[in-house]
Amino acid sequence: MTFRALGLMSGTSLDGLDICCASFEKTEIGKWSFEIENAETIPYSEDWEFKLRNSIQLHSEELLALNSDYGFYLGEKTKNFIEKYSVKNIDLIASHGHTVFHQPQKKFTLQIGDGRAIKILNKIPVVYDFRSQDVLMGGNGAPLVPIGDELLFSEFDACLNIGGFCNISFKKDGKRIAFDICPVNIVLNKFAQSLGKNYDENGDFARNGKVNFEALTLLNSLNFYQENPPKSLGIEWVNENILPILTDEDSENVLATFTEHAAFQIAEVFNKNQLSKVLFTGGGTYNSYLIERIKSKTQTEIFIPESKIIDFKEALIFAFMGVLRVNNEINVLSSATGSSLDHSSGIIV
Repeated sequence: MTFRALGLMSGTSLDGLDICCASFEKTEIGKWSFEIENAETIPYSEDWEFKLRNSIQLHSEELLALNSDYGFYLGEKTKNFIEKYSVKNIDLIASHGHTVFHQPQKKFTLQIGDGRAIKILNKIPVVYDFRSQDVLMGGNGAPLVPIGDELLFSEFDACLNIGGFCNISFKKDGKRIAFDICPVNIVLNKFAQSLGKNYDENGDFARNGKVNFEALTLLNSLNFYQENPPKSLGIEWVNENILPILTDEDSENVLATFTEHAAFQIAEVFNKNQLSKVLFTGGGTYNSYLIERIKSKTQTEIFIPESKIIDFKEALIFAFMGVLRVNNEINVLSSATGSSLDHSSGIIV
């Protein structure tokens, strides 16, 4: 049983729209293989970045209009992608949409980008709104990626993603759990920008700085790191707990200190859970100094895949979630989200 699907992903960083075309083959019960055929990040124009960044401020009528407009935007970019790469025989398009509101404690989450608009422009079945059902079932609507970690990357003890925040998923006591470990790029990028760069390329600024061990001790003593999962982080927590500690006037020293902190926390999770081999993805994987510092603190084997998987693993897994959904197979794990049971989520058009 083979499927070809497109996965669309837009993250909170607003770097752009990730589109991934992949084929999936079910080899036996619970076993899947995949191949990424084409993938691309389409940067947002200044206008679209502004619209999405400020969507949380819109009145209801404006937000409904943006939901439709962004749906047609996704549809147009998908159509262009299909034409550019001459993609044939697509079974479905799976779209994450762009998160505006996420308040699972109030039983709602909103990812805009109407899937019906994508369907109208492409005449291909669409699966969208993957998170709402889980929230209605008492879950956090996140993380959703662990189902892909479980079925597509089972050769690894764990899957680690280093982005704005670092998160991990692995099996414990027969169930896959997932949680945020610590902030990473959301802090590193901020201080790299004060040095005139968008990010600390290869960790070169951090490598040249000096670690402030007093600040490092304070960072590693924060209560969050003593809490048991499930747990997650947000920008509000960073502003309240991390930034007040990073008061060194030399940004290179701040980057050195925080890189050391992130490396320590990541290695701690590896060591505590006796993980043998971990798959690394996300933009932070390109920070060679951070990877060096993690390696210095653990015996865990760090596996860095080809760049297509580093950059497009999330879009790949949403494509896979769409395949599972149209086959009415479980695509959300309650052990990861906290919902009442495993389920098959997403609206099919």
